[in-house]
Amino acid sequence: MTIRNLEGFFDPRSIGVIGPCRHPGVLTVKLIACLQDIEAGHTVTLIGIDQDVPFHGVKAASLDDLNEMPDLVIYLAKAEELPGVIGKLGAGGTRAVLIPSPGYESWPEDLLQACREAARTTNLRLLGPGSLGFAVPARGLNALLSAEAPNKGDMAFFSRSGAILNATLSWAQTHNAGFSAVVSLGERMDVDIGDLIDYFAQDYRTRSIVLHMEGIAVPRKFISAARAAARIKPVIIIRSGRSRDTGGSGRTHAGRLASTDLVYETVFRRTGLLRVYDLDEMFEALETLSHLRVPRCEKIAVIANGRSLANLAVDRLMDLGGQFADLSDDTRAALSGIVRDVPDLSATPAANGSVILAEHASTEDTTTAITTVLKDPAVDGALVLQTASAFQPLSAVAAAIADAGAQDRRRTGRRKALVAGVIGADAQTREILTKAKIPNFTSPAESARSLMHLVNEAEAREFLMAAPPSLPATFSPDADTARKIVTHALEEGRTWLSPTEVCDVLTAYELPVMPTKMAGTPEQAARISETYFATHRHCVVKLISPDLPFKSKIDGVRLGLETPAAVERATAELIGKTSSDYPEARITGVSIHPMLEDRHGLELYLGVAETPEFGPVIVFGHGGTSIEESEDIALELPPLDLHLAAAQINRTRIARLLDGGLSRPALDRDALAQALVKLSQITIDLPEIQELDINPIVSLPSGLIALDARMTLSNPERRPGRTGASRLAITPYPKEWEQTFTLKDGRTIFVRPVRPEDEDLFKSFFERVTPEDLRLRFFAPVRDFNHRFLARLTQLDYARAMAFTAIDTSDGSLLGVVRLHADPDHQTGEYAVMVRSDLKGLGLGWALMKLIIRYAKADGIETIKGEVLKENTSMISMCQALGFTVGTSPDDPGVAVVTLPVAGLPEDG
Repeated sequence: MTIRNLEGFFDPRSIGVIGPCRHPGVLTVKLIACLQDIEAGHTVTLIGIDQDVPFHGVKAASLDDLNEMPDLVIYLAKAEELPGVIGKLGAGGTRAVLIPSPGYESWPEDLLQACREAARTTNLRLLGPGSLGFAVPARGLNALLSAEAPNKGDMAFFSRSGAILNATLSWAQTHNAGFSAVVSLGERMDVDIGDLIDYFAQDYRTRSIVLHMEGIAVPRKFISAARAAARIKPVIIIRSGRSRDTGGSGRTHAGRLASTDLVYETVFRRTGLLRVYDLDEMFEALETLSHLRVPRCEKIAVIANGRSLANLAVDRLMDLGGQFADLSDDTRAALSGIVRDVPDLSATPAANGSVILAEHASTEDTTTAITTVLKDPAVDGALVLQTASAFQPLSAVAAAIADAGAQDRRRTGRRKALVAGVIGADAQTREILTKAKIPNFTSPAESARSLMHLVNEAEAREFLMAAPPSLPATFSPDADTARKIVTHALEEGRTWLSPTEVCDVLTAYELPVMPTKMAGTPEQAARISETYFATHRHCVVKLISPDLPFKSKIDGVRLGLETPAAVERATAELIGKTSSDYPEARITGVSIHPMLEDRHGLELYLGVAETPEFGPVIVFGHGGTSIEESEDIALELPPLDLHLAAAQINRTRIARLLDGGLSRPALDRDALAQALVKLSQITIDLPEIQELDINPIVSLPSGLIALDARMTLSNPERRPGRTGASRLAITPYPKEWEQTFTLKDGRTIFVRPVRPEDEDLFKSFFERVTPEDLRLRFFAPVRDFNHRFLARLTQLDYARAMAFTAIDTSDGSLLGVVRLHADPDHQTGEYAVMVRSDLKGLGLGWALMKLIIRYAKADGIETIKGEVLKENTSMISMCQALGFTVGTSPDDPGVAVVTLPVAGLPEDG
């Protein structure tokens, strides 16, 4: 359940308040006072309220006295009576129940479950207990027990904490910020953050979404909702409770490194959310993003009336990862007459993007400098810093900045960022900029952080729309062999794979690994090493014990062994010493492998950790014995592609060494990114591998090789939901839907789900579709197949959308595509289909429609709908032949609405 019946909260026709109140004190009085103010637009009825409260509306002794149940009920009565009340309300048509409290309130789990079960039959929605309520200022609805009533605006704010909610509303009052909606979540018995994100992502009154949270109740739903919302509007998130996080498992380095908050950070980045860490930063982000959102903000210019003032901001921007524009010659020439310090091409990149005005510069010069810089194609955004001087009052300077902002908005082309820092400005001066919708602050550091919010939010959105390259077509893992190894070990009751089995699994996934063998005795180790010494100078021996996984911590490794005799002595010493030091530990034996001798190799780390909320995460970082101490790691959620893998690598400090230097060659980044993607595929194919370490994996100028690895096993938890067989938080590519069929002309067609790397396929496809067919598909002429347009068609969240491509097996060209996008409730899906214009009449459109109908039924979607121009008679005829009913759109008489209930169709579609 997601957005179903949420309009019962946020757009009710009638409201009922059920008492008597279980909370003594002023709760009822405060709540009724809020509702009294909204009576003009909503029918409010008090039911069983025995308190003497000032109220002029309708009162009733019990629910039995009502002729009609209200859309929304605010429940104040005894907790244990609620399940019975829900049954009566749902049967009467009530859609939503708010369970408010003056503070946090926790109910027993059995009572919460009884409420859920009572609500399930009628899809009645529940908010609370422990909620302060909610408000929808745009509709004049306030049922919020807050210190301040929220003003009308375009920001939706949801919070688990009443204190943070009140703090945010107080900030909004002093900053003239308004809200489309404010929701206090409480216990999250039913409605959670994922539901609210989905609902307000579709709300045209909401331009941005702000979330406060501590944890995520339903991770998959949250991730899917957040990714969809972040594509169309800013989503800011603050998470509290890091100090109370528990650590990961202690069985592998990956489990110990994947701390809870690092995993949440990874989730927020992957979903395109802008994370902030405290209330000050949250308010700065709100101040910025409530006024401004830009498509790109990579290159920054700084304009200031003092070099030292500019340096303060530049220093802070550099600390935060900002990059600076290199102003063009035309811009430099235009500025030369009005600035004190013209950027010098020989200076640093930061200096090249800095413009220093004279202290006595006129307001006209200030406006001209800003507009000139923003016109430069190399500039994505400008930070303007001004302090008081004897020559111009700050109010005049603020007006000049506001005028520059207005002029820039009239400029054609993409919108650019403009943030102001007016040092020492009073509230009246800042109001000039606020009215001009220019984010403004009173210190260089605040201004720099504000601009970086725009940088990070635009980067996150662009990352969601990126077109990642595919893996080489030659990658074809032997999943069956790997699965047999894992299954055999589990059948024996083992929770670890042996070193030899680990090597075989990695080899099955084309991950290069040093050949390794096991030995149970010193003599056996010596015999095994003879084979290795035929081709290598040195060997390595390592103690293997399921109870002692971290070999370096027990001095369990011997390097540089030169002869079989040395291997035999080292093995005897390791087994004897470990048995003495750890008498309770089980000792399996030792592993033996050749020693890698390449002075240019760089020790790195790859791993998989299991997390309770989000399933597996991929860990990459600096390898070797100090992996946990260096903490130079980056996390990512599977499934990965090469684009995501490359970005993960770049988030570590050690990534800088991959590019080589004066004394060392560049290392193979491509091979490393491919290794991460292959590791991701292991998490998809083999959920029984719970965690694994590859440490070290040595990156070389050409390729890489793993020197040590371990894998832990368990029978995977089957998580609730439509894709419960997978433990991944993000639905992976559904390979099981790949298939082939034959057209009427005998041509063999390969059909598969759309992949992110299909942009070029789609671009070539559209070039072979006539303008008329494009108009019939998109309801308007389409001429520009740019990256953003194509990314929307190829970047799918398989949890809520599917598209199938039909590819000619002879030349790899795209012949047709069909797609289905489910609503957040996953009940209705909207379809679209298109076939290349020169292929009509071959049965491809019919076959694709049959396929998407079959997919919808398998995926649990109940109804397929589509909008078709009535002049598109061939499409309407095909829909009728497939069993669709045809009606007319209520919004446009020229558009037909076609509908097909798929739930009752036979299995063959």
